[in-house]
Amino acid sequence: MIVSSLENYRKTLERGFSVQGIKSRHRKRAEMMKPGDRLLFYVTGRMVFTATCTLTSGMFEDHTYVWRTTRRDEDYPWRVRIKPGAVLEDSEWLPAKDLAYRLEYVRKWPPEHWTLAFQGHVHQLPQKDFKLIEDEIRRLERARPVAS
Repeated sequence: MIVSSLENYRKTLERGFSVQGIKSRHRKRAEMMKPGDRLLFYVTGRMVFTATCTLTSGMFEDHTYVWRTTRRDEDYPWRVRIKPGAVLEDSEWLPAKDLAYRLEYVRKWPPEHWTLAFQGHVHQLPQKDFKLIEDEIRRLERARPVAS
């Protein structure tokens, strides 16, 4: 799971979910990522799940500034190429609180502090949790009115 600010999520969206940057301190996690792995996007502030995608590459290094943080020297240098999976429109975003109590990953924290599960930049979720969230995102996608 990539935990992202709204601004940084939009940067990935604007690029058609073709690439995702990982903060410099998460190099080891980025190195473990491989083609076929799946990513889930969580937007902080809004506390919502927004999209899933699939990695099409392993990690590579690029220091082009795309994503921003309060740390001036952070350029999200560890990158992976991705392709979109299920992507919700802004008005469809899935509130994390609607699913949090059902997620195995969140049980590491006391129920009243479930939001702690979504702090930090990169998290490895159990496959069961990923599938639960992605299934709900896909359900919301299918419920989208058909444009005429």
